[in-house]
Amino acid sequence: MKKAAVIVLLAACAAGAWLVQRGRSLHARGFARSGAPSTAAEMIVAGLGGFRGIASEVVWFRADRLQDEGRYAELAQLATWLTCLEPHTPEVWAYMAWNLAYNISVMMPTPADRWRWVEAGMRLLRDDGLSFNPANPELYRELAWLFLLKLGGGMDSAADFYKAEWKNLIEAAKSTNDWAALKMEPEKMSAVDAAYGRQDWTNPYASALYWGREGLAVAKKPEHRHELRQIIYQTLMMETRSDPRFAAATIRELEATYSEFPHPGLKNIIDHFRKEHGL
Repeated sequence: MKKAAVIVLLAACAAGAWLVQRGRSLHARGFARSGAPSTAAEMIVAGLGGFRGIASEVVWFRADRLQDEGRYAELAQLATWLTCLEPHTPEVWAYMAWNLAYNISVMMPTPADRWRWVEAGMRLLRDDGLSFNPANPELYRELAWLFLLKLGGGMDSAADFYKAEWKNLIEAAKSTNDWAALKMEPEKMSAVDAAYGRQDWTNPYASALYWGREGLAVAKKPEHRHELRQIIYQTLMMETRSDPRFAAATIRELEATYSEFPHPGLKNIIDHFRKEHGL
């Protein structure tokens, strides 16, 4: 059965390549067909029928092997297939986005090359993963962490380049007042400003707050709510380092987290933060 699944999947790959190329050709010539599947992937997945589950297992097995061998570039090629086969499985999107943004990016020789992979991971989560799973807090968490740690933090030597590239994207959106490409809504950005203090939206920390807040709004399970609250107060703590006006909002978020998830360690953080900032 698994051999049959591989054959079907290979045939689907070939068909998909033809469909993609054909679609580009038609689009370039101005043709469009109403009622047709929106993507080649939809046709391919539909064509797999009962083999879909087996094909998914085969691809996952291959992905695990490539992961163990550190062959991340080849693993990236499987990303599209896994997300097509299991579009409503959040772990698939998180797994692939992490490999693109963290594992593959650091193998690249220049900051510009690295940024392309980081942005690809970001887009995979934001543009595709959340489109299929708009109420999944795990994907919001992964996206918020990406802005907090990969773009906003110092864990990557190319972080300053990422920040500059992100600033360019934000400024382009500002100049046209078109935030659709970044999947951000001005009303929700204003809500972030109102809740935490006016943000510098060219700073990745603002986006970490935006997506963390979006995730918290749909999070039901305690573990998801705790993770998202942690992202929000850690982001505010980072902002407070350079701008003390965020200290009051940080305390509010720390106390809200402690109220929902009381823990001695968090109480110590609150006490220390109050003392440090005279609150």
